[in-house]
Amino acid sequence: MTDQNEVKVETLLSIINSSAREAIAEYKNTGHGVPGVDAGTLHPLDFATDTLALRKAIRLLEGACEQLNAILAPPQHTTYNFVNNYNWACIDVAVQSRIADVLDKHPEGLSVDALADTVNLDKTKIARVLRVLALRGCFKEVKRDVFANTRLSLVLRSTSNVGSCIRHQREYPRYAAVLYETMVDQEFARSNEVEKAPRAFALKKEGKNNGFWEMNDEELDTFHKSMMGYSEVQNSSAVLHHYPWDNVSSVVDVGSGTGAMSIPLAKMFPHLRITDQDLPETMKLSRDIWEKKAPEALLSGHVEFVPLNFLEESPVAGKDVYYLRSVIHDWPDDESRVILNNIRKVMGPNSRVLIHDCVLLRPFQEPAIEANQSSKDHKTPEPTLLNFGSHTSHQLDMAMWLLCNGKERTLNEFKNIGASAGLVLTQTYDLVATTLLEFKIAQD
Repeated sequence: MTDQNEVKVETLLSIINSSAREAIAEYKNTGHGVPGVDAGTLHPLDFATDTLALRKAIRLLEGACEQLNAILAPPQHTTYNFVNNYNWACIDVAVQSRIADVLDKHPEGLSVDALADTVNLDKTKIARVLRVLALRGCFKEVKRDVFANTRLSLVLRSTSNVGSCIRHQREYPRYAAVLYETMVDQEFARSNEVEKAPRAFALKKEGKNNGFWEMNDEELDTFHKSMMGYSEVQNSSAVLHHYPWDNVSSVVDVGSGTGAMSIPLAKMFPHLRITDQDLPETMKLSRDIWEKKAPEALLSGHVEFVPLNFLEESPVAGKDVYYLRSVIHDWPDDESRVILNNIRKVMGPNSRVLIHDCVLLRPFQEPAIEANQSSKDHKTPEPTLLNFGSHTSHQLDMAMWLLCNGKERTLNEFKNIGASAGLVLTQTYDLVATTLLEFKIAQD
């Protein structure tokens, strides 16, 4: 008799093998080969924007490896590993002390004594931190007590947007630590209000009451850089390659930030007329960044900056596309409906709304999803790998909850929110870490 569990293990091994070979092929196609675990330079594919084939292979590879471990390892081993993980704390030490910046000047390695003197930390403790990270390929010990950067640690440099993203998230463990308390607290437990998120609870315990969007200039600068880093982590720029922008004349980037998406969009498609809309203080920062990164777009008159509070106002009227990247997931359902209703008021008959966010997949999908023409993009292989085995979108869902009572959503949840604003989902684009959802005005 065939052991079904053994069959599942063999299937997972097959997925791991085929996915790894697909990833290897993508690296080799560049002519630069497969990156080494301790490579001291970035690979050309690391920050390339059109790498969907590689990312789809990695999505399956990661998921299958995780599921295989969960099957074959003793349960106490796996569950204890859920909490016995301090990589985040070691990364925080490296980022805050700018160790990657120091080592960047010493590609052959630097002794822990010299490194400790430079960053003014204890050498024994630094070595312990770096050895934890080196186990995962982040930094390397080239010889006893001599450390150097690797391809992974290079993204921790202070000049890196990803480094800013990590710095921005250093407070998240504080908010996670009170999660259960918020779920039993009479005031917070059943509230979906932004000001009743775990972050607000944690700050309240500390006698603070500042809202999520209240930041000083330094915090605001880090936040906007972190959003650019988040875009790099999620490879949001894949949307530049996989949506028919040639058929679009005008775009409103709603909640644009400082142009993390609209600047590369303007460079790749100079015919587009782009409107960046965000809060007034953000618009001032945005114009400065455009002057540095895309002055030709300003000179051509193809970009404008219009302040907007999307919870209270509608964006500029009558444009072809209203694009929202990582906006809807920041907000509970009520606020999300307000944002989309404000956009619906100014849409023309052929306007589209593009929501660019994570889409949660679940083992028991709603029947309506199967009717969507792109549902095949989200079909996972057998044995079922929940969300392709990737935990990233569900971890982001937790982050949104901790910060502002926001959430990542399923396809049906997006459909329902769109329908409440008179919009219908017409197309989805699987960009691996994120999904692009196209909505049009619903016909009566």
